Amino acid sequence: MRVLVVEDDASLLRIVRDVFEGEGFATDGAETGDAGWYWAEQAVHDLIVLDLMLPGMNGLEIVRKLRAKSLDIPVILLTAKDAVEDLVAGLDAGADDYVTKPFAVSELLARTRAVLRRKGTIGQEGELTGGPVRLVPSVRAAFVGDAPLNLTVKEYELLECFLCNKDRIVTRDQIFDRVWGFDSSSGLTAVDVYVHHLRKKLASQGAGSALRTIRGVGYMFTGDSDVR
Repeated sequence: MRVLVVEDDASLLRIVRDVFEGEGFATDGAETGDAGWYWAEQAVHDLIVLDLMLPGMNGLEIVRKLRAKSLDIPVILLTAKDAVEDLVAGLDAGADDYVTKPFAVSELLARTRAVLRRKGTIGQEGELTGGPVRLVPSVRAAFVGDAPLNLTVKEYELLECFLCNKDRIVTRDQIFDRVWGFDSSSGLTAVDVYVHHLRKKLASQGAGSALRTIRGVGYMFTGDSDVR
């Protein structure tokens, strides 16, 4: 899964990114509100950890703009103890939770898991599921029922992207930016090639029809939205 961290304190930004990367998340970071909004509106992240007090556009504005564009990416606010009014405004604007500085790493991760469970992104055991397809992020393993799928790194990340966006169309640009990265030298055709390989592996276990091509736009993974 991919997390965007927006924090103007460069040392704290690096610490938070290291925490998430240590848990297996991919991360992007921004030190200003304007840069944070640029990343956020790409809609390629599963979670945004957002400082309220930022140079340029502040965190409250970012939350409001996200919700105004109907982007329901979960947001956890980082806030100082004395910023109660800003915190309340952020939650009212559509943020999902908050952590007060200074905070314990365990608290941030616990709130992350809780938010992702509430959004239906992960199940109680931290798994991602869609119909018979199941991902176990802690060991980066994929299954159809009990049968393992032997996926490459990119195939796994691609399937993770689809399961985090079940029953939603994901454009080729969004997939490319999330899986390959904004600065990758690969082309968009890489998306179609890897989707082809992934679909063949899913089909070998009877689940190929879950991954639909939306002609001229991108792809959509359909299936039971229940999580375990």
